[in-house]
Amino acid sequence: MRRCFELSRLAAGSTSPNPLVGAVIVHQGRILGEGWHKKYGGAHAEVEAFRSVAAEDRRHIPESTLYVSLEPCCIHRNTPACTDLIRRERFKRVVISVRDPHPEVSGRGIEILKSAGIEVVEGVLAEEGRELIAPQRIYYEENRPYILLKCAQSANGFMGIRGRRVPITGALSQRLVHRWRKESDAILTGSGTFIVDNPLLTNRLWFGESPVRILLDRRGRLAQILPKRPQPHSPTLLFSSRPPAVPLPSSVEWLPYPEEPHALQKLMQELAARNIRRLLVEGGAEILRSFLQAGLWDEIRLGTAASSLAHTASEKELLIPTPQLPPEARWEQSFSLENDRWDIYKRKLPV
Repeated sequence: MRRCFELSRLAAGSTSPNPLVGAVIVHQGRILGEGWHKKYGGAHAEVEAFRSVAAEDRRHIPESTLYVSLEPCCIHRNTPACTDLIRRERFKRVVISVRDPHPEVSGRGIEILKSAGIEVVEGVLAEEGRELIAPQRIYYEENRPYILLKCAQSANGFMGIRGRRVPITGALSQRLVHRWRKESDAILTGSGTFIVDNPLLTNRLWFGESPVRILLDRRGRLAQILPKRPQPHSPTLLFSSRPPAVPLPSSVEWLPYPEEPHALQKLMQELAARNIRRLLVEGGAEILRSFLQAGLWDEIRLGTAASSLAHTASEKELLIPTPQLPPEARWEQSFSLENDRWDIYKRKLPV
C-alpha cells in the first residue's frame, strides 16, 4: 500500500479535480504490474497497472491481489468504471486504503466488487490514505478547497519590513515554492502584498501550467493598478469591494468581495463552486492571520531563514511579525534547503 502512495504522488499537480491514486498488482509475492493516475481525463491507476502487466503474466490475474490507495470508481465519466475492469479480469482480491468520498462512488464500488465474488479488504493504512485524498475529502465534506498556508520568516521571527519588498528565503526555496504552486489549483494573495511585491504568482521556475491567481482586494485598490502592470496569461480572479472603472486585462475576472461577516468562508465556497480543490495562500501577515482566525487552514509550511531582519532603529519599527501558530497545529516534519529550514504543520483531519 505504501508503494501505491509513492506511485500516486508522482502525478502531484496533474490530476485535479481527481484525487491522487496508485495501484499495484501482486501474485504470490511478486509484483506483476503497477500504475498511477497520471493526469485528469487519463486512465485511472487500476487501468495503468493492468496495462503494465506482461503478456505472459496475464494468466495470473485471476489469482492476483490488486492493491489500490482508493476505492475503485464505479461511474462512467471521462473513462470507463474501474470496477468493470476488475470484474472482467476476475481479480481474486482487492485491498483498499480508503473509500472514495465522491457521493456517487463511496461504498458502491466496494459493494459491486463483493457482489461479483471478489474478496475486498479495506482500511489498510487508512490514516495515510485519508491524508492523500484530503483535498477531495474536504471538498465534499466542507464545500471548500484544501488550504495550504505558506509563510517565510527571518531568524528573529519577522515576515518583512512594512512597505518594502524583502526576500526572506533563498533561491532553492523559491524554486521549491514554485513546485508547490504547480501542485495547487489556485494561489491566493492580498492587495497589500500585490502592491508592494508585484508578484507574478506563476510557477515559472517549475514545469507545468501555472495555477489560477486569486487576488483579495477588500479596500478596492487593485482594479486601478492591474491594467498598468504587465500580467501573465494565467486566469485571475479579482475579488474586490470596488468594481473596475477601467477595462481589466482579458485574463482577469472581477468578482464582488463578499460582505462581512464570514467573507472568507463565502470566498472559499465560491472557489469550491469553480472546482478548485487545492489552494495555496501566499499572502502577508494580515491575510494569513485572517485565515488562521477563521479556522480555514489544513496545512502550514513555514520557512525560516538563517539571517535576521532589521539592522537600524527605523527598520525595527516597521518589522512585520509572523502570525503565531494555532494550538491545533501538529508538527509533521522538517527539512533544510541551503540555509533555510522548513517546518510542515497539519491539522488533524476528522475520522
